Amino acid sequence: MAISFVVEKEVPGSLARAGRLITPHGEVKTPAFMPVGTQGTVKGLRPEEVREAGAQMILANAYHLYLRPGSHRVKALGGLHRFMHWEHPILTDSGGFQLFSLAATMSIGDEGVAFRSHVDGSAHFWRPEDSIAVQEELGADIIMAFDQPVGLPAPRERVEEALRRTLLWARRSLAAKTRADQALFGIVQGGLEEDLRRQAARELRSLPFDGYAVGGLSVGEPEDDMYRALEWTVPELPVDKPRYLMGVGLPRNLVEGVARGIDLFDCVLPTRMGRTGTALVPGGRLNLRNAAYAEDPRPIQEGCDCYTCRYYSRGYLRHLVLAKELLGLSLVSLHNVRFLVRLMESMREAILKGEFAAFVEKFRQEEGREVEA
Repeated sequence: MAISFVVEKEVPGSLARAGRLITPHGEVKTPAFMPVGTQGTVKGLRPEEVREAGAQMILANAYHLYLRPGSHRVKALGGLHRFMHWEHPILTDSGGFQLFSLAATMSIGDEGVAFRSHVDGSAHFWRPEDSIAVQEELGADIIMAFDQPVGLPAPRERVEEALRRTLLWARRSLAAKTRADQALFGIVQGGLEEDLRRQAARELRSLPFDGYAVGGLSVGEPEDDMYRALEWTVPELPVDKPRYLMGVGLPRNLVEGVARGIDLFDCVLPTRMGRTGTALVPGGRLNLRNAAYAEDPRPIQEGCDCYTCRYYSRGYLRHLVLAKELLGLSLVSLHNVRFLVRLMESMREAILKGEFAAFVEKFRQEEGREVEA
C-alpha cells in the first residue's frame, strides 16, 4: 500500500480517535487539518511558514492545476512536491466539486463531464479516468476518486442520481489507477438521506480504497444536518482506514467532526478569512478592521505561539489591513492556519491523555461568546 494508518487510541463511548498516517513523504499525526493550496500554494504564505505553523499535509486542486499550468508541466518540472517546494504529504482532490461549482458551462452524463473553463472558456471533457491521470501526473501522496457532489438542499431524485453516478465513477477511478506509490480515497455522497449515506458507505467499503472521504457536506445545509450525516456515515466505514471530511474548517465543525470519528479535514477558511482581516481566536473571531484596535498593543491572541502573535500588535495589523498591504493579509492568514492546526494538536493530546470528553465540553461552553469589539 502507498500509505498505512495506525489507530493509536480511541475514546470510549465515542468514535473519536488519534492515529498516525504514514505516506511516502512523511507521517501525519491525526486528527489533522490540511491548509488548502488550490493553485499549488497556500495563498499568501511561503511553504516554510506553513510548515512552521505546524501543518503536516496540504491539499492542492486537480481541476485548477489541470487548467493552469497543466498537469503535464507540473510533471515535467518534477511533480507537485518539487514544483511547489513542499516535500511533505500532499492530497489532491479529484476536481469534481470545482467542475460543478466553477465551470462556466457544464453538462454531465455517465461517461463524464463536458465543461468550459472558467479561466478562458476553452472546452474540455473529463471522465474518471482523466481525473486519475491528472492526479497521477501531479504526483500527490493521496488522490481522490472522481465524484458528483450535489448542493443542498436537493430533491431525493437528484441525490439518488448523483450517488449512482458517484459509485459508478468510484469503480472506474479504481480501475484507472496505475501508480503504486499513491493512495486512492473513495468519496461517500448521499446528501441528507440516511439510507443513501449508509448505502454509499457500505458499497465503497467493499472496494479496495486506501481511505474514505465524506463529501457533499458544508454546502448549504444546517450544521446539525451535517453532524447527523456523519453519524450515519462514519460507523459504516472501516475502522482501520483514515476518514476525511471534505471542505470543513470552522473550529466548532472540526471539534464536532473529530467527536464523530473524522481524522482529516481541509478548508480555505483560514486564508480566506485572513485576506479580509478576520482572525480566529478562542470563542470566535476578531475583525481587525474595527476602530477599537487602532491603538491596541496586544497580539491577536494572548499566549499564541505563531509568528504573527510573537511580533505584531493588533494596531499594526489593523493598519496593514486597512492599507491593503499584502504583509497584513499574510500575517493574519498565518495566525489563522496556526490556530486551526493548534486546535487539532490540542484535540489529539486530549484523546491520548483520556481527556477528550472534557475538552469538548469546555470548547462548547466557550464557542460563540462575543469576542469582537
